[in-house]
Amino acid sequence: MDTYKIAVIPGDGVGPEVLREGMKVLKRVSELSGRFQFEDTWFPWGCEYYLKNGRMMPEDGIEILKEYDAIYLGAVGYPGVPDHISLWDLLLTIRKNFDQYVNLRPVKLLKGAPCPLKDVAREDINMTFIRENSEGEYAGSGSWLFKNKPNEVVIQDGVFSRVGCERIIRYAYETARKEKRSLTSISKGNALNYSMVFWDQIFKEVGGEYPDVETHSYLVDAASMFMVKDPGRFEVVVTSNLFGDILTDLGAAISGGMGLAAGANLNPERKYPSMFEPIHGSAPDIAGKGIANPMASVWAASQMLDSFGHEDWGKKVLDAIEAVLEDGRCLTPDLFGTSSTSQVGDAILEKING
Repeated sequence: MDTYKIAVIPGDGVGPEVLREGMKVLKRVSELSGRFQFEDTWFPWGCEYYLKNGRMMPEDGIEILKEYDAIYLGAVGYPGVPDHISLWDLLLTIRKNFDQYVNLRPVKLLKGAPCPLKDVAREDINMTFIRENSEGEYAGSGSWLFKNKPNEVVIQDGVFSRVGCERIIRYAYETARKEKRSLTSISKGNALNYSMVFWDQIFKEVGGEYPDVETHSYLVDAASMFMVKDPGRFEVVVTSNLFGDILTDLGAAISGGMGLAAGANLNPERKYPSMFEPIHGSAPDIAGKGIANPMASVWAASQMLDSFGHEDWGKKVLDAIEAVLEDGRCLTPDLFGTSSTSQVGDAILEKING
């Protein structure tokens, strides 16, 4: 029997509440499968840890995490800790140190999930966003000149390497080929005359190796409009770090809300552990109330199962989420229900049990 060692970082706000439900699901799936099991270790890192220790995680945190097969992250961010510290000193540190250069975010309208768009069929919202996750606008390169003086200047660099662009674009082409779906590149080459022109060039170059994949290219402003007006035109999507971050939140808004938004941070070569997370943030306004939606964290658990090669169980977990949504009797307040976080988690378990 395979044993997967999972480093659980519940983080801040509602993170611990939703990850408890995700781990319940993973444990139940492992029991039902009889083929694998999970060994979870919980680390109390995040903003509360920062306020006590001046760090978001221990100095040897990365060395500790190296020993695990996957990382399960709850949420990062809480009042009293600047957002750039909470983000850079935990989430982005992990992504960069473990070369998790693929951010995989499904934008899929499940049966029973609310959609603010009218006259849109459920099947029209079924996208896989592949976001470059290691460089671009989040590379952390820049300067702060003449700080606190009248002539103060800040420079934020966007870093686009050939290696970085080629590997994420190739991953997207491979995904589109495997799924037999179209691939859309989203950039802003008309205004960003270096980085995005370079991106567009590499998208075309790599595409020469995939003549069987139907391709499209959109500027990011047009793409955001079409995601609302005509979402069916998007299937597999590849884009840069910043644009992917923004557009997948838009994707969450049209496919049920942030409570259903999951993301995987992948190191495809498996040299380092990958990380799986709900992307809804820490939601401090509802933390401790037991009403946070755990479905995004359970969906992230489904992505973890997929990454370990258990796509059959990953699909069963996603089908169970959809069944609870379609049933409609056990939903949290964000989905217009009155159920608690744990009640929704239990309802998902019941559907998995069959």
